[in-house]
Amino acid sequence: MQQHMNVAVLCAREILPLLDAMAAGDIEAIRDRRAEIDRLEHEADQIKHEIRSHTPKRFMMALDRRTILEILDYQDSIADITQDIAELADQRNMHLPEVMKEPVVSLARSVVAACEQGQRIIDELDELVETGFGDVEVRKVDEMILELGRLETETDRQLDTAARKLFSIEDELGIATIFWHQVLRQIATLADLAERVGNRLRLLMAT
Repeated sequence: MQQHMNVAVLCAREILPLLDAMAAGDIEAIRDRRAEIDRLEHEADQIKHEIRSHTPKRFMMALDRRTILEILDYQDSIADITQDIAELADQRNMHLPEVMKEPVVSLARSVVAACEQGQRIIDELDELVETGFGDVEVRKVDEMILELGRLETETDRQLDTAARKLFSIEDELGIATIFWHQVLRQIATLADLAERVGNRLRLLMAT
C-alpha cells in the first residue's frame, strides 16, 4: 500500500513539469511528461493488481480487505486522473496562457502538497497496525489527517481563483475554456482523493 501510494504521488508531482511545458508551448516536452506519467501509472496498476491478487478475503490483522481495497482505489485514482490530464494536454497541444500560469501553478503546488501529506499518512499505516491502533499513534495520525483537510480546503480556494481568472479570458480562449476548466477541476480532484484516503483511515481508527 505504501509503495503504491508513493508511485501515485510521483504521478501527481509530474503535473508541475507538465504545466511548465504547457506554459512554454513545448509540444515535445508535453509528450515526454505524458510518457513519464503513463509509465508511473502503469507501475501503479501493476502494484494494485499485485495487492488485489495477494490479499486474502479475510485478514488476520487489524485491517479488513474491504478497507484496504477502498483506500487502494482512492490512491489509484490519483494516478489515473493525472494520466487523464496529461493525455488531454498532449492530444490538444494545450498551451497555458501567461495570465493563467501563476494561479494554475499555485493550485498544482497545493494539490501536490496535499497528495504528499496523504502519502505521509499512509506511511504510518504499519505503525498503526504494529501498535494495535494505540492511542498515541492514533492521535498522531489524526493530527496529520486534520492538516490534510486544511490543505484540501486551500486547494478549493485556489481552484476558485484559477477558475475566475480562466473565465476572465473566456472570449480570448473560446472553446479551449471548456477544456481548461476540465483540467483545473481534475487537478483539484487529486487533493480531494488524497483527503479521502485520510478520511477512510480516520473512520477505521474510530471503529
